[in-house]
Amino acid sequence: MERKQIAAGNWKMNTDYNEGRELAKAVVAGLQPSDVLVVLGAPYIHLKNISSIIQDVSNIKLAAQNCHQEESGAYTGEISAAMLKSCGVDFVILGHSERREYFGEKDELIARKIDIVLRHGMQPIYCCGERLEVREAGKHEELVGEQVKAALFHLSKEQMGQVVVAYEPVWAIGTGRTASPEQAQEMHRHIRSLLQKKFGKDVANATSILYGGSVKPDNARELFGQPDVDGGLVGGASLKARDFLEIAGSF
Repeated sequence: MERKQIAAGNWKMNTDYNEGRELAKAVVAGLQPSDVLVVLGAPYIHLKNISSIIQDVSNIKLAAQNCHQEESGAYTGEISAAMLKSCGVDFVILGHSERREYFGEKDELIARKIDIVLRHGMQPIYCCGERLEVREAGKHEELVGEQVKAALFHLSKEQMGQVVVAYEPVWAIGTGRTASPEQAQEMHRHIRSLLQKKFGKDVANATSILYGGSVKPDNARELFGQPDVDGGLVGGASLKARDFLEIAGSF
């Protein structure tokens, strides 16, 4: 099984209903045919509408930015995996550093979310990455390894085959700082080696590992050119259709 090249946009808490609709339409209108999988990670209010907008485009998929770990129940304000599936969602972004930092999410909780997303036939985009002080202390590979093991190592080989991993150095998110292509490759290779030891070479080689951290049109090609970097989880640049489409064309 050959791993996919993926350009995933994470809109975060941006775009009102009309802005989201127009952004999705602009991406669809400008997308060139290719083998690159484009993923739109939109706020909940957009999901059903975007599902309709992209339904005839084979290489665009829809992602939610989070979900609850329980099937259903008295969890006011939360969204379940079943709800997302019913809106046409294909992927769910889980473990983003902003969820960890602002909402206190730990890998034990994220692992439960991964399980329920898989149970409902969607694919998790699992985010991991270190803060600046961890990298400066030389413990970045150790920390990311702990994150990967805690969230993913309970899965079967078949389940792991449905997971996309996104490495996002926290110090490079929204800061304008970007890990060098060499730094990105070093960590992506480390993650893939961990997956190979646990799940075997076939699963590891088939797993798409994305880089997230101030990906822009002017650095995407060099980042994506690294042998273990299979694309990007794009934040701010995904809010401008032209920039995001340029990134998607950078493979």
